[in-house]
Amino acid sequence: MSQAQETAQFQATLLHPRLPNGESAWAFVILPKEISEKLPRRGRTSVDGRLNGQPFRARLEPDGQLSHWLRVDSDLLQAAGASVGDLVTLEIEPVAEEPEPQVPADLAAALAAAPAARRVWDATTTIARLDWIHWIESAKQARTRAKRIADACAMLGEGKQRVCCFDQSGYYSKALRAPEAAD
Repeated sequence: MSQAQETAQFQATLLHPRLPNGESAWAFVILPKEISEKLPRRGRTSVDGRLNGQPFRARLEPDGQLSHWLRVDSDLLQAAGASVGDLVTLEIEPVAEEPEPQVPADLAAALAAAPAARRVWDATTTIARLDWIHWIESAKQARTRAKRIADACAMLGEGKQRVCCFDQSGYYSKALRAPEAAD
């Protein structure tokens, strides 16, 4: 958002994701583009917010359309007294400092085996680490994920602090997107 980190308020409909098994205990919301444009980045962004007045902290995901989407878990749905299909009021504000991302076990093991890569990893910013993890997690196949982990360790070992080949918004590569809503 702006330098003042203003709270953005909007209304949106809670959508049910279309999943292969048809079951889901969560919902999602796609942020209006004008709200998303005020956020500090096009990639993953953590926010503090309120859903129908119920406070939460969450990480927004890029939707591949230069906006973001928010996963709303069953606990938040219940606490906010909301259900799929409801029009809800949301307030969001970027967190003052992005929380440290959880390093996936396979990446942590690879970094532990590559001391030079680990040193550069530890010297990068939280946002850079978030982008590395996002790039790895956006792989759709296990083989691609394994290659990205190996490539990440190689690039980090060479001193590269930022992933060079990843569109964190998903817009240009279409690698990232919001879930499809069920009918």
